[in-house]
Amino acid sequence: MPDISTLLPMLALLLVAGALAGLVAGLLGVGGGIVLVPAYYYIFVALGHDSPGVMRICLATSLATIIVTSARSVLAHHRKGAVDWRILRHWAPGIAAGALIGVLVVAQLRTQALQAIFGLLALIVALYMAAGRAHWRLGPQMPGLAARAPLSAAVGFLSVLMGIGGGSFGVPLMTLYNVPIHRAVATAAGFGITIALPSAVAFLLVPVPGAPPFTVGAVNLPAFAVTIAMTLITAPMGAALAHRMNPGPLKRVFALFLAVVALNMIRKALGY
Repeated sequence: MPDISTLLPMLALLLVAGALAGLVAGLLGVGGGIVLVPAYYYIFVALGHDSPGVMRICLATSLATIIVTSARSVLAHHRKGAVDWRILRHWAPGIAAGALIGVLVVAQLRTQALQAIFGLLALIVALYMAAGRAHWRLGPQMPGLAARAPLSAAVGFLSVLMGIGGGSFGVPLMTLYNVPIHRAVATAAGFGITIALPSAVAFLLVPVPGAPPFTVGAVNLPAFAVTIAMTLITAPMGAALAHRMNPGPLKRVFALFLAVVALNMIRKALGY
C-alpha cells in the first residue's frame, strides 16, 4: 500500500489535469483525451513511474474516462435530436473492430514508440485545427460500405493509438462528407463510446510492470476517478464560456499548444 506522501501529489496533479481537460473539451469541442494523455505522462514520470509501459497506462486510462464523458455527451445531444443514429449504427462495428486492433498494437509497443505515434498524430490534428476550412469536402454524403469499412476501422485504430474519443478524427471526417458540424459533433460522441468501451475493457487485461499505485491492467483507477469528477464539473463551464466568446481564435491558440506538446513528445521519443 503506497503511503500518503506518494498519493497526495499524484491526486493534486490529477485534479489540475482533469479540470483543464474538461474546460478545453467544453470550450473548444475537442475531446479531453488529447489533453489527458500528455498530462498523465508528465504526472506519472514526475512521480517516478517512468517505466517502458507508462504511455500504455496513459492511453488506457484516458480511454476509460471517455466511456463516461462520451455517454453523458451523447445523452445531452440526443435530447436535442442532434445525433445521427443511422451513421452511428453503420459505422460502429468498424470503429469497434479498429479500436480492438489498436489495443493489440499498443500492448506490443514501448513508451518511445507510442510517444512518437502520439506526437505525429497530434501534430496532424493540430495542423487541421489551425488550417482546416469549413467548406472543404471529400463528397456530398457519407461513403458506402466499400469506403466505410476501412475508414471506420481507421478512426477506431488511430483513436486508440492516441487515447482519444471520436471527435478529433470523426468530426473532420463527417464534415468533409457534408454532415453539418453540430450533427457531426453529436454523432462523434457516439463514436467515442464505441472506441472507448471495448478498448478500455481490453486494457484491463493488459498488465504493465512498474505501474503507478492502484493500476488494474493498464488503467490507473485514481486517475480515472479524479478525471471524471473534474471533467463533469469543468466541461459545462467551458461550454457556457464558449457561448459568450468566439472560439475560433482560441482554437488556433490551442492548435499551437497542441503542436508544441506533439513536438515535445516526438523529441522525447527520439531520446533528446
